[in-house]
Amino acid sequence: MIDHQHLAGLLAVDIGNTNIHIGLWDGARWLHSWRAQTVPGRMPDEYAVLLRSFLAGDDVSNGQITGMAIGSVVPSLTDVWVEISRNYLKQEPLVVNHRINTGVRIAIDQPEQAGADRIINAAAVVALYGAPAIVIDFGTATTFDVVSRDGAYGGGAIAPGITLAHDALVARAARLHKIDLKPPACAIGTNTTTAMQSGIFLGYVGLVEGLVRRIKREMDDPDVQVIATGGLAVLFHENTDVIDRTAPELTLDGLRVIYDLNRG
Repeated sequence: MIDHQHLAGLLAVDIGNTNIHIGLWDGARWLHSWRAQTVPGRMPDEYAVLLRSFLAGDDVSNGQITGMAIGSVVPSLTDVWVEISRNYLKQEPLVVNHRINTGVRIAIDQPEQAGADRIINAAAVVALYGAPAIVIDFGTATTFDVVSRDGAYGGGAIAPGITLAHDALVARAARLHKIDLKPPACAIGTNTTTAMQSGIFLGYVGLVEGLVRRIKREMDDPDVQVIATGGLAVLFHENTDVIDRTAPELTLDGLRVIYDLNRG
């Protein structure tokens, strides 16, 4: 059981390839969450200035940060945020990797290759929603992570994110332009924009549905739930029936779950 109140003042930092998602837990809820652009060459002082501006005015931030938990898929920025935690917040941060207690067993061929974000999402699902489950994280990459009935992380699938696929298509096709990533009225596009929306958005819905169907068949468990997170999770949830629920703060929740398991 997570002692939510004991975690008051926890700063959770999810470092992704495109954005850094930061959350401040006040013991009962995420008091605030912010996003900053991921810039691998940015110095600790620069991110510290951003962090100060995020925290300005919050009572809990006035010398009351009790700890920091970091999940990172950008190695060059992991040390940057460790330095921020030590030098600016005077806290020894918890950095998530496959060696610490996450509450899930990592049952893949090479556990050291499991991305921190995927471990964190699995930990959040086990603690908050239960298993078996498939977690879909719509980010720079779209990841599908499998958690077995006994709470083991069993791998999954990695696909290019829909924004990445869209940008690559526009960059390589001279006569195609950027579009709004939203569902068209029909699968048969009658102009370039609706044809691209069909191929990219509806095509991606097909990718999601196809992979979920195959993964469920291999898991062979009737109780598998599908949980989506990431920036476009709600939009995809509205356009497919294979997603059971969305959890926008799933990765931040996983960080506080893992921090609670390892504190002290």
